[in-house]
Amino acid sequence: MHPTINEIYEGIINGQNAFVQQKVKDALAAGLPPADILNQGMIAAMAEVGKRFEEGEYYVPEMLIAARAMQGGMALLKPHLKQGEIKSPGKVAIGTVKGDLHDIGKNLVAMMLEGAGFEIMDLGTDVTPQKFVEAVRAGVNIIAMSALLTTTMTNMKVTVTALEEAGLRGQVKIMIGGAPVTEAYAKQIGADGYGVDASRAVGVAKALVTA
Repeated sequence: MHPTINEIYEGIINGQNAFVQQKVKDALAAGLPPADILNQGMIAAMAEVGKRFEEGEYYVPEMLIAARAMQGGMALLKPHLKQGEIKSPGKVAIGTVKGDLHDIGKNLVAMMLEGAGFEIMDLGTDVTPQKFVEAVRAGVNIIAMSALLTTTMTNMKVTVTALEEAGLRGQVKIMIGGAPVTEAYAKQIGADGYGVDASRAVGVAKALVTA
């Protein structure tokens, strides 16, 4: 690995946003291939962050600052990536369901998925079933729904039903997550996957697009 790409990798793992941005500029100025910066520097670093989280070495704050450092570098890198250089595993529409305004968990999952190369359509919070339906019509492969309240969890089922009624359920994979959500509930409402946390959500999404 080129030393500058290695510095980007280490900078993301350590959550050094300004450092990562400077090193991305240095790498581009040195003529390093943008795809190498992305794959070896950024995506590999976020995979390592996810591994450390699962092993109990990192916690949510460390994941958040690493993901923000990755996003800072990605904002500079994106204009230099040619069409086809990013082999995106898929496009994800993510949102917190109708009635729920919590977004920290949703944002972290979105950043981790972006760090794994997925294209993200962030629908925000308080997302109606119709907005998820429109996202599927726009061509997303996965819908990722979040809820932090037991009272809003039921809108996950409402959204699944809305997709069925629109005749779109077969075109998209659905994954859900959030503090009160369980794998049993995911099965109960007919979702395809359940992410127990932001790191494992990446593995679930990857499994869904290759299934």
